Amino acid sequence: MVRTRKSNPLGLDRRRHARLYFKHGAFYYAHRDGKWERLGTDLADAKRKAEHYNDPDSTFGLMAYFLDEFVLHCERRTRLPRGKGGLAERTYEDYKRDVEPLKTFFGKMVPTAIEPHHIGKYLDLGVEMDRAVRANREKACLSACFAWLIRTGEAGLKVNPCLGVRRNPETPRERYVEHAEYHAVGKVAVKQVRGLMALIYRTLQRPEDIIGWTPASIILKREPDGSHRKVIRNDQGKTGKIVDIAVTPEIEAILAELKMYGASTGPGMTLVHTRSGHAYTYDGLCAMLRRYIKKAKVDGFGFYDLKGKGATDMWLAGVPLEQIQVLCGHESIKTTEVYVKCRWRGTVQPNSVPLAV
Repeated sequence: MVRTRKSNPLGLDRRRHARLYFKHGAFYYAHRDGKWERLGTDLADAKRKAEHYNDPDSTFGLMAYFLDEFVLHCERRTRLPRGKGGLAERTYEDYKRDVEPLKTFFGKMVPTAIEPHHIGKYLDLGVEMDRAVRANREKACLSACFAWLIRTGEAGLKVNPCLGVRRNPETPRERYVEHAEYHAVGKVAVKQVRGLMALIYRTLQRPEDIIGWTPASIILKREPDGSHRKVIRNDQGKTGKIVDIAVTPEIEAILAELKMYGASTGPGMTLVHTRSGHAYTYDGLCAMLRRYIKKAKVDGFGFYDLKGKGATDMWLAGVPLEQIQVLCGHESIKTTEVYVKCRWRGTVQPNSVPLAV
């Protein structure tokens, strides 16, 4: 039997955080069957999980309970390899954020009582609150939760009510960063931001993947003809695909500017790092980019717009769409075609065919 807590230095509520303990440098939850579950080292996260297990608000059987259970399931999947159902850390963080507004709207309903018109009302509410796109993302999270419930059979759900409900219209991202705008920002930006901009443009990889690259990401690959070539091996976090990108002279120059081969670069240090050697967060780099865009006095753009610029410029230069598709990680060539052409604003010739008299 678990011993009753006598002191409370962490501010734990006796009811909401019952059976939560700190030992060996981490928080543990003592389940009623005697099993101890490690909850990590973050106090707020451990409290949240303990509250879910203790269920002080009697949410068991309701969507609030199952949404929290779904998030815990997703957290466990982040520790699995992609081939065994693993989930990207960024996707887990998105789901953890998205379930909060979903619990506010659906939390007191049982899963089997939710129908497509409820999903439609949620999306309409998102439009009214000027968060239509955010509501679309939350609907996707809810749909993933329903799919998980159907797979496990825990809630008696037979059909996913999100299926067939059209999401809110979204305006596609069509921003094309002009060469002059790119260079203007590059001139005022620090080398870390400038290097990330260049790597995105040259490799067409997701910025979240690039900021995790280390010297170990660059390998000497043996080609089928027996030759060896230096490549950047990227495990695409969104698609799970592995792509080997040739290290061209242009990329060599980018890496040299980032001082990849300097003595201060350790084997586990990311290529894009702070002065103290720590990795940047994506949000932090985005904030830096916005600051330099304002300083350069150009229209706003994001790192992902540079990926689109790179793909469009390759297409305009005659690079086959199939090669661009592999770099972008798109499932179909049609997706790549739409992706590159939506940003193109070139001048087209009008109809000059003479009319028959």
